[in-house]
Order: sequence, then structure tokens, then C-alpha cells
Amino acid sequence: MNFSPETYLWFKSFHIIGVVVWFAGLFYLVRLFIYHVEVQTQKEEIREVFNKQYSLMEKRLANIITTPGMVLAVIMATGLLYMQPSYLSQVWMQVKLLFVLFLLIYHFYCYRIMNQLNNNQFNFTGQQLRALNELPTLLLVVVVMLVVFKNQFPTSAASWLIFGLILFMAASIQFYAKWRRNKKQLT
Repeated sequence: MNFSPETYLWFKSFHIIGVVVWFAGLFYLVRLFIYHVEVQTQKEEIREVFNKQYSLMEKRLANIITTPGMVLAVIMATGLLYMQPSYLSQVWMQVKLLFVLFLLIYHFYCYRIMNQLNNNQFNFTGQQLRALNELPTLLLVVVVMLVVFKNQFPTSAASWLIFGLILFMAASIQFYAKWRRNKKQLT
């Protein structure tokens, strides 16, 4: 097939749009899981209503926003690689594709969590889910840096950045948990 140079830019534009939609969905989906888990401490009648509502919201978000965003991102990425197959021989792209594979696994793991929540078989706490919710952020940072820096990837600086992000996220999760406990004790 013969594509015009402009076609590559169309693929790239829609790939970026797909990634943005996909990540927005992933970030919010796990946030809904957190709310879904935390409502389990409420009275039965409240819990039942919220369980139904969160299940509906999770299903709609996953099926109408998150998964279509993922599909768009993957299809457009395939088009980009078809037009620039030399990228596949470059280390930065191979590493990027490995991280994208992790994101795909995370995406389908979210469906597993959703099913477990719907069947009352999920055992993570809200705090554990908050930690899980940070994983796509870390993957996003690495993938964006790989795309921007390509073969000049600043391994040392990136390692420190990721390490710092992990520490910041862990501290934030712990701080929030402590703040909630203190707030609960005051009421």
C-alpha cells in the first residue's frame, strides 16, 4: 500500500487521542473500584444501592470509554509501525512495546477486578487499590520518555525520577490513609 506522508500524521494524531482516552478510563476505573470497595463498610441498604451503581458505572466506563480508547491506540500504533517498520528494530520501541504489553495486562486485570467486585469475591482494600491505581502513571511516564528521548533515553535520570515518583506516591497514599483515620476518629 502507498500512503501519503499526511497519513502518518493522522495515525499519530488518533494514536495520541486513543492513549489519552484509554488512560483517562484506566485512572477513573480503578478510582471507582476504590469507592466500590469502601462502600462495603456501610449499612446493607446503602451498600446494595451503591454496589449496583458502581457496577453499572464501571461496566459503562470500561466498555464505552476505556476499551475503545485502548483499541484505537493499538490500531493506530499498528498503522504507525506499518508505515515505519524500521522502528521495530530500535531498542527504545522494543522497550516501549514491552511497557505497552504491561498496560494491556493491567487493562484486562481491571476487567477481572470488575467481575470479582460484581460477584463479591474481591479482597483488596481501598489502600491497596490506591497503590494499584498509580501503576499506569508510572508506565505512562516511562512510555512518554521513551517516545520523546528514543535512543537517547536518560536511564539514570529516568530511574531516579521513577524512584522519586514511587516514593511520593507511597507517601501520599500513607498520608491519605492516616488523614482518613484521624478524621474518622474525630467524628
